[in-house]
Amino acid sequence: MARSRPRRSMRFWLLVLLIPGVVFLLVVDGRNDYRALDLLIQDVYDDALLEPAKVLENSVDIDAGGQLVIEPPFYVQVMLESRAGNRKYYRVEEIAPVQLSLGGMETREMTGRTLMGMPGLPRPPRLAQEEGVPIFYNAMYRNDEVRLVAVWRDLHYGGKRRQVLILVGESVDQRLKTRQEMWRESLFRDIRMVVLAVLLVWIAVQWTLWPLSDLRREIRSREIDDLMPLDQESVPKEVIPLVKAINHHIDLSREVLNRQARFLADASHQLRTPLAIMRTQAQYARREQDVTRMRETLDAIIHQLGRTSRLTEQLLSLAHASRNDPTPHMPVDLSALAREVVLLYLPLAREKQQDLGWMDGEGAETARGSVWVLGSDAELHESIANLVHNAINHAGDGCTITVSAGSDGETAWVSVCDNGVGLDPELRESVFSRFDRGTRDRKGTGGGGSGLGLAIALAYAQRNRGSITLIDGDPSPQGGVGLCATLKLPAYQPGAEA
Repeated sequence: MARSRPRRSMRFWLLVLLIPGVVFLLVVDGRNDYRALDLLIQDVYDDALLEPAKVLENSVDIDAGGQLVIEPPFYVQVMLESRAGNRKYYRVEEIAPVQLSLGGMETREMTGRTLMGMPGLPRPPRLAQEEGVPIFYNAMYRNDEVRLVAVWRDLHYGGKRRQVLILVGESVDQRLKTRQEMWRESLFRDIRMVVLAVLLVWIAVQWTLWPLSDLRREIRSREIDDLMPLDQESVPKEVIPLVKAINHHIDLSREVLNRQARFLADASHQLRTPLAIMRTQAQYARREQDVTRMRETLDAIIHQLGRTSRLTEQLLSLAHASRNDPTPHMPVDLSALAREVVLLYLPLAREKQQDLGWMDGEGAETARGSVWVLGSDAELHESIANLVHNAINHAGDGCTITVSAGSDGETAWVSVCDNGVGLDPELRESVFSRFDRGTRDRKGTGGGGSGLGLAIALAYAQRNRGSITLIDGDPSPQGGVGLCATLKLPAYQPGAEA
């Protein structure tokens, strides 16, 4: 037997869905912040690197003899002096021979001489397109990774022309140190944000699901017979449909229990009277000395036992028909069931000098007289049997009872019509209630039934998606009309799905 997988709670799924998403967003945001911070640090250090390069560029000039001279101010020397962790490098180079234009020129094709600074300081792969525009690049110098800026200038004076390339660089150690410190602070800040976000998500989930915990505690703390509806005001709006569904189920359960309680009360009331009668008759028979009267009393007890047995069977049948369990449906020939019931109740009808007969109804197949429906044959048989028994019991002695079946293509039906005493139209709805005998119109029929036949017939009909209607029956010899009970069900055509 395969082991079922454990169900995860709503809290688990909310945390699984929310926390990774929040962490992912924070990680992405932290990564973007780190990139922005890295660009900011680089821009700040590059601006600081560009300042001495611009000063050196403006310090180069041509003297009256056409020679290049460099007169850097003092603060440039201060900016370019080497400090621990931030080594500075610079170079001022004259390009010779003079090129037509240095814009976008590859530096490997250039030659020149160093006017000032470190001769081996590497040039950029290509110069800027315009004069005075800086080019930033990274390179290795004396086993030291450096960040450099290159600016070129074209000088003209007295018909003389000179071209100058200024290089200023510094080691990246200080940049890396600053970047690591900033990244470390950013990482710690992001970790705090992640922890805070996870904590807030956890608290939010706990707080949001708290009403469900209260609802669970309320339900578990109730007594077994407490079927009051749950309070909808103390739960979130999203949980109200669940509470309404639970309340609907509670209402159904309460209705079932009330129906069972009424059934038990009615059943006990109906059984108490015949049992008391039989007990009194038995005590009378025990005291009776006359054998003839004793036998009459015993016959009365036997008759009462028969009625009580019939009442008990009807009560059990009604209890079965009132269940809510699904009914297995299969093709059933309604006409054949009705004919079986007629044959079954012929002896009882003859005892009352009644003419119980069968007649093919309109819409039945002429070859076989079949009327097909989908349902339970046992339950439909019980429903038809109660209709026939009710007619025999209440129509009166010497009457005619006709059973027929037919179909109009959409609805199949079985009718039990008599020409007996009939039933007032005002009572035709109430007689489907339990223990209602419709006695106002049926006195003198000799029926004396329990009032359960029609209730059982209707319950079984409804379990098979059917209904029962009561209309006027055949004309009565004494005047008036009898009663006609019709069981209606959705018709079924065998093989129609094929």
